[in-house]
Amino acid sequence: MSESTILSTLAEEALDFQSGAISLRRSLHEWPEIGNHLPRTREQVLEALDGLPLGITLHETTSGIAATLEGDHDGPTMLLRGDMDALPMPEDTGLDFGSRVDGAMHACGHDTHVAMLVGAARLLSGHRDKLHGRVLFMFQPGEEGYHGAQHMIDEGLLDIGALGSGAPSPITGAFAIHTTSSLPTGFMSSRPGPLMASSDSFDIRVVGKGGHGSEPYRTLDPVPAACEIVQALQTMITRRISVFNPSVVTVTRLNAGTAYNVSPEVAEIGGTIRAISEATRKSVHDGIRRIAEGIAAAHGLDVEVDLKIGYDVTVNDKDYANLAADLVRTVAGADRFIELPTPVMGAEDFGVVLERIPGALVFLGATPHDRNPATAAPNHSNRVFYDEAAMSTGIALYSAAALNHLAVH
Repeated sequence: MSESTILSTLAEEALDFQSGAISLRRSLHEWPEIGNHLPRTREQVLEALDGLPLGITLHETTSGIAATLEGDHDGPTMLLRGDMDALPMPEDTGLDFGSRVDGAMHACGHDTHVAMLVGAARLLSGHRDKLHGRVLFMFQPGEEGYHGAQHMIDEGLLDIGALGSGAPSPITGAFAIHTTSSLPTGFMSSRPGPLMASSDSFDIRVVGKGGHGSEPYRTLDPVPAACEIVQALQTMITRRISVFNPSVVTVTRLNAGTAYNVSPEVAEIGGTIRAISEATRKSVHDGIRRIAEGIAAAHGLDVEVDLKIGYDVTVNDKDYANLAADLVRTVAGADRFIELPTPVMGAEDFGVVLERIPGALVFLGATPHDRNPATAAPNHSNRVFYDEAAMSTGIALYSAAALNHLAVH
């Protein structure tokens, strides 16, 4: 069979692994775990991979799993990523397999990512004769703000291409899928270049002098200054940042005071910063410091600004993003790929992999066709719903990315 013929039949072949993927997804969904240490999740993944011809490396600093599938021919390595962690939030979906863990929920589709990647490992294990190189399955913890990908890299994940019994096999491609409720089931989207924003956070502490609320002139009231800072941050975004290289600054926390008749000594402001380029990111960081310090000084107040660096911009390699779009059209259908006109301002730590290896991340729609994705509960909602019928498309696309990359070498 030719490569194009194999790719065109993957969607049908992936259906054979759908029921197993659904069963694993539901089990993971019932028992979500948060952060970098996911012992139960790791055990479930290892059990699902048992019996496949894979080399397994268990990471020690996290619950990460690196599984390698050796092709029958020499060649490079293709990395496929699936993240495993859940979110610290309640679930209100009413699903029969809803979370059994108080305050934890798979509300971002990571349970589907893991199950689809296991399905792809099973599918690709039956095509080793067509693989010129190695597939590295990256089962990653800690995507939700815990820098799980960086921890796995620090522990040697990207050196794995030089390991094993075969010839050295450098990692030359990387691919990931992220489930979304904002597309219909089976549709996929992505774009070349910046796909997802950087994600940083800030804390501003405005310090004055407290006193009686009836005598504000005898205090140094931080509350009006804090309100000015909040408004000035929004003005900065609209007046100092180009609309063609945008940023988002959202104040999500504003705390001050303990009583109606007491002017507090301290007012605290916190929020999130998003940008799609390092230049804009730095400009916004500088602007936040300048605004907070300037307004505080104008009121005779002290101020402390703490900027916490999070994930970098997720940037798809142009050629690989275009290739991924072609693979979607081949595997899922000519009308199933939608190129995003602009980046998404959410963040993703797969970007740290794409900084080192050319590749792409794509979004997989999982809202049933009888529902409106525009009004469906979004990712990170306590009511988000993912149509499991989309998972066979994900299995097929993971497999297509590996087979295509390793068939030509």
